[in-house]
Amino acid sequence: MQGEFEMSMMGELSFFLGLQIKQMKDGTFINQAKYIKDMLNKFGLENTKPQATPMSSSTKLDKDEGSKCVDSKLYRSMIGSLLYLTASRPDILFSVCLCARFQASPKESHLIAVKRIFRYLRDTPCLGLWYPRVSTFNLHAYSDADYGGCKIDRKSTSGTCQFLGSMLISWFSKKQNSVALSTTEAEYISLGSCCAQVLWMKQQLLDYGVKIETIPLKCDNTSAICLTKNPIQHSRTKHIEIRHHFIRDHVLKKDVAIEYVDTLNQLADIFTKPLDKERFWSLRRELGLTSLS
Repeated sequence: MQGEFEMSMMGELSFFLGLQIKQMKDGTFINQAKYIKDMLNKFGLENTKPQATPMSSSTKLDKDEGSKCVDSKLYRSMIGSLLYLTASRPDILFSVCLCARFQASPKESHLIAVKRIFRYLRDTPCLGLWYPRVSTFNLHAYSDADYGGCKIDRKSTSGTCQFLGSMLISWFSKKQNSVALSTTEAEYISLGSCCAQVLWMKQQLLDYGVKIETIPLKCDNTSAICLTKNPIQHSRTKHIEIRHHFIRDHVLKKDVAIEYVDTLNQLADIFTKPLDKERFWSLRRELGLTSLS
């Protein structure tokens, strides 16, 4: 960095914009424990009952127009604080993004869902991302979609995550822009978003002298995988917007390779829907979230 930019060395980095960074001989640990503590105190939730997951697996939020309105300023402040926390806590990303959709007119049910996220954070304030010093630089990614998951407009939710070896370096959860007519289409659109992300990462790594050939993208939908490899436009896929088909070109160029992964090992599942405790804890562990203790 000093070779490229004018800068001074001020000692080992330990705290930066709310991120706590602990550098050790065998790796680096990043978390936001102090930020979580301050956030709980700010909203008066430091003594609430802890929860094992950020959202119940049975939760289905909608506009809930018949329910009582809550303070929108308070609700937006809570959502904004949580969104910043997702920089080191991918385990809450889906829950926070789902609750963020109701900032225009928040109801009691939405506020209860947000407070549950805070109760989960109170139970797990020290969780963070571990980046081991000894790790391969093999870029690979997972892509998943929850078909028609939104109760309001029946749009699907895309979820992706990217790894360098065993290190999680990027994650994504977003409601799709259009209504998918099948699970295959929803998964295919998610694969396209994931492909765009890893191609950008591939170029960034090249700037640092790390050359990566074919990047594996892991998907649990065999029909979507076949669609990326088949250049023939079947009648059932003609309605899919052309911008989503660019992934086929990169499969042919061997920039990426779409691989099947069974649902139990689909790590992006945590970014598309609320899960039960056992499944949630398992995926959280696989993502590399841990505590130093």
